[in-house]
Amino acid sequence: MSRAVLSLGSNLGDRTAHLQTAVRSLGRTVRAVSSIYRTPPWGGVEQPDFYNIVVIAEDDGDDPLAWWRRCQALEEAAGRVRAVRWGPRTLDADVVLVEVHGHAVLSDDPELTLPHPRAAERAFVLAPWVEVDPGAELPGAGPIADLLDELDTTGIARVGHVH
Repeated sequence: MSRAVLSLGSNLGDRTAHLQTAVRSLGRTVRAVSSIYRTPPWGGVEQPDFYNIVVIAEDDGDDPLAWWRRCQALEEAAGRVRAVRWGPRTLDADVVLVEVHGHAVLSDDPELTLPHPRAAERAFVLAPWVEVDPGAELPGAGPIADLLDELDTTGIARVGHVH
């Protein structure tokens, strides 16, 4: 049994539709979906604001890379083009954390570093995550609510829901 925290974002095309399609594609694995948050772009590239959500998902498998492959498939299905690092995208799907049999997976694999190495500094991940799992902790960093309190949340606003 594995549980994953997935961060999904979009800032090209119909942002809400891209997020809805991704959540639908995850199917019966979905346990919780945050509200949609409009967030300023991160990384210094001029581009439109993102819509971001966090999804908590579970399945019977115990391979953390299976979650990474799912995220890659979601991005491919949304027509993501990797032209500019931290640039605009139809869908960005990241694996933030994976727990297998109730224990957080720690990994420095180049394909899938767990927990996500920059999650603790990204309000666009922590704000939706704390909504769906307020008591969650990021291994090596602490409670996500405390981490979020330390970040600038200017420009982050709840704007809707995935249906």
